[in-house]
Amino acid sequence: MAITEQIGRGGRFLLGLVVRGLAATGLHPNFFTFFGLVVNTAAAVAFGYGHFFTGGLIILGAAVFDLTDGPLARLTGRVSRFGGFFDSVIDRYSDLALYFGLLVYYARANRFFYVVLTALAMTGSVMVSYTRARAESLIPSCKVGFLERPERIVLLIIGALADRMAPVLWVIAVLSNVTVIHRIIYTWQTTKAGESQSSSSSSAP
Repeated sequence: MAITEQIGRGGRFLLGLVVRGLAATGLHPNFFTFFGLVVNTAAAVAFGYGHFFTGGLIILGAAVFDLTDGPLARLTGRVSRFGGFFDSVIDRYSDLALYFGLLVYYARANRFFYVVLTALAMTGSVMVSYTRARAESLIPSCKVGFLERPERIVLLIIGALADRMAPVLWVIAVLSNVTVIHRIIYTWQTTKAGESQSSSSSSAP
């Protein structure tokens, strides 16, 4: 058995234990979704004071709730369309909170360039989610691109724990906006293909 498969199985086993433990509390999955925002806000405060390592550890704790709210809803039979909507909205607030903490830190340090860089990373991160949501009102799916939320969170954790946040912000600022452009092109191609098919069908005898 490959080492990666063993790690994956171990991770799923631990996740299952956590999910069952949370289910035993009887609390609604939406509570844990919101609590994840509270924990991420604490990480943002740590970022604002320049305590990057502490912030990275806190984000790791918040990731537990990000990973478990969906499985918890399925385990407890509380899956709902509103739950998916609520989770998506809270995730956006969590992302923005982390970047806001970085904005505060760089503003307090009078590092204007990194304020702008953080703002670009923040904008790209939000637009990655927005373009998918908007595209999927037109086409069945738009999951193209390689810098979705899990990848961005992992990058922020690495940057915080290694005290190398500036390079991470460069990566997020560039690749998130590349992902947005990819989704725009993909949506344009898909809608154009659909319109061509509709035109061919309507003109057929």
